[in-house]
Amino acid sequence: METKPFCDLHIHMGASVAPHILWSIAHQQGFKLPVKDYWEFVDLITVNPRKVRTLDDYLKILHEWTEKIQSSPAAVERSVYEIIGKEYRGSRVQQIELRFNPMKRNLGGERDLDHIIHAAIRGMDLACLEYGVRAGLIFCLAREFTPEINEIILQKAIKYQNRGVIGIDLAGTEKNAIELNSSVDKYASLFARAREAGLGTTIHTGETASTSAEGVIAVVERLRPDRIGHGIRAAYSETALKRLAETGTVLELCPTSNLHTRAVRHLEEFKFIIGVLSEAGVRFTINTDGTYLCSTSLQREFRLLEEAEILTEAESERARLLAFEASFIDR
Repeated sequence: METKPFCDLHIHMGASVAPHILWSIAHQQGFKLPVKDYWEFVDLITVNPRKVRTLDDYLKILHEWTEKIQSSPAAVERSVYEIIGKEYRGSRVQQIELRFNPMKRNLGGERDLDHIIHAAIRGMDLACLEYGVRAGLIFCLAREFTPEINEIILQKAIKYQNRGVIGIDLAGTEKNAIELNSSVDKYASLFARAREAGLGTTIHTGETASTSAEGVIAVVERLRPDRIGHGIRAAYSETALKRLAETGTVLELCPTSNLHTRAVRHLEEFKFIIGVLSEAGVRFTINTDGTYLCSTSLQREFRLLEEAEILTEAESERARLLAFEASFIDR
């Protein structure tokens, strides 16, 4: 697999910048860190079993540290540039869809949102020029944001569609099944407008052990995304599996991330999940979610599944090729 090009559809800017780059950015901007030693900083911004036991623990690292360190145009530009270059050099990622929430990089309005977005585009353009890769940006809406703030993010995605913004996402912790089912409709108009504008749509759902497949079902039926981030709980629901197969919705699986957040208990459970998805005809891709936060790479994700005999070489190849097919770039 090492010599073939890869496509990563699900990788977050906040989770994929090398610690030494974030360390440099933090010092250049005079950001006050809670630690003085570099190795303590590395421990602060990476996942380990002592401090990460749930998705909320995982997200806390992003919200408290990496997103804040990246909260300037210069930091965003360098972050995007460094991620794309590193993924190409390290894993031959020839095509990449990098996602982030620009509103979480403007310090609550202290930074101009358009300058943040332009910086991300500059970093992407420069990396693509230097490495010959193809890339696009996905803007994340947030479940914890008000409808008005999410509306602004959508407007910016549409505004910069001809500059490399290729889609929108919905991210954040899901609650119980009843709340999930009742809250989906408030995003319906946003996702309908994104589709009408020609943007790709993807949504985080079904990614924790504490939620059922009800969120996946509600999202597929009422928001109609092209893809779903994670979606692993669908494997435990015949209805969800049927809806995904019927609509052709592609799942963006992130194995190491799900193992870290305890969404999946162990590789044996992942073997069950992927087996059920395959049998039901649900299409899925393999992705990183966050390379440095999870200490992984796209090649490592494929290797992990092959060595655990979860995917055969032929199944890995299908997932690799599907990522290019399901990409929002030049759709």
